[in-house]
Amino acid sequence: MTLHTDATHDPALRSWVDSANVAGCDFPIQNLPFGRFRAADGGARIGVAIGDQILDLRAAGLAGSDDMNALMAMPPAQRRALRERISQGLAAGSAQQSAWASALIPQAQAEMLLPCRIGDYTDFYTSVHHATNVGRQFRPDNPLLPNYKWVPIGYHGRASSIGVSGARVKRPMGQRKAADAAAPVLAPCERLDYELELGWFIGQGNAQGAPIAMGEAEQHLFGVALFNDWSARDIQGWEYQPLGPFLSKNFASTLSPWVVTMEALAPFRAPFARPEGDPQPLPYLDSAENRAHGAFSITLEVLLQTARMRAEGIAPVVLSRTDTTRAAYWTPAQLVAHHTVNGCNLQSGDLFGSGTLSGPGATEAGSLLELAAAGQRPVPLPTGERRSFLEDGDTLTLRGWCARAGAVRIGLGEASGTVVG
Repeated sequence: MTLHTDATHDPALRSWVDSANVAGCDFPIQNLPFGRFRAADGGARIGVAIGDQILDLRAAGLAGSDDMNALMAMPPAQRRALRERISQGLAAGSAQQSAWASALIPQAQAEMLLPCRIGDYTDFYTSVHHATNVGRQFRPDNPLLPNYKWVPIGYHGRASSIGVSGARVKRPMGQRKAADAAAPVLAPCERLDYELELGWFIGQGNAQGAPIAMGEAEQHLFGVALFNDWSARDIQGWEYQPLGPFLSKNFASTLSPWVVTMEALAPFRAPFARPEGDPQPLPYLDSAENRAHGAFSITLEVLLQTARMRAEGIAPVVLSRTDTTRAAYWTPAQLVAHHTVNGCNLQSGDLFGSGTLSGPGATEAGSLLELAAAGQRPVPLPTGERRSFLEDGDTLTLRGWCARAGAVRIGLGEASGTVVG
């Protein structure tokens, strides 16, 4: 595990990029997340966010290629060394300032791309509160299935429909069946929802047949981004038995463009502990280090702005807010160990969705299905509008950040998408 902080996390560190020193900035010098953007020549380049700028790694002489997956696959020691070089070069007083100044591109002028090539995508179900809230709607007397607290639940999703923040999300078609109908119909989704998730990226892969042990699991993680796994609840309700989601999920998912590395997250670790009375993980999902600091404290929030709100100049409203320490029942390391215990081989750039992250409180739900109680309690908005599910013209935005006393706040940016008919 990447357990310790170093000079790159020093709260006193400042950058010669002035915007990185602004209080509350998502991308101070202590963060340094990676992403890809389209350069003036039309090619995809690797960049690091610093304040409101992007450092082009190739232009700065820090990367010999524009292959993000190859960078992600570097051994952790090499990744840490690259982070140290970037930090030193962007620090106030650095001898690199004059040379690197020309390698900066304003984020506002860049076209952001998906962070890497995503070969495979697995969606997990790591929030016990979300699982309980949703289960209660379908099984009031037995909301949580008996395997939930023993095994990280997951399914394989569709990588080709994952897009980057700012995308337009077309309302999907599919089969729907009303409770009182004799037969289903093919029609547009009427119960479109979002899911507040994190996306964990694999760095180094493993050989097929070679499980990754808990003590090594984090060495195979590169970092994290915000992730919205849009969901068609009416299509899902008809199709999900017996094999789970299909068309209700594979039409669109949205990622934030910046991947905050495991190294940047080091100051924001937290203990992992099960509630009293819950079963402890089986030995292959357990370790002393995971219990001591296997979790991460990341604040997450969801904002909504309708088309009418935009027209009237009304800012987006916060629908919910939670923290991963309150929402996640499994740690990222446990997801890696479980995914590979049967010998499954992971590859650089593979994406693990956390599943909807809902906290225990009523205002911590990570989906409208929970917030509006499947349409029974529509969410009121400043315009007098109400939402049980998303309507055309709605813009949904996820935000996230880490903050703790003695450490500089770092952000994950945002993942937004607008629903279109």
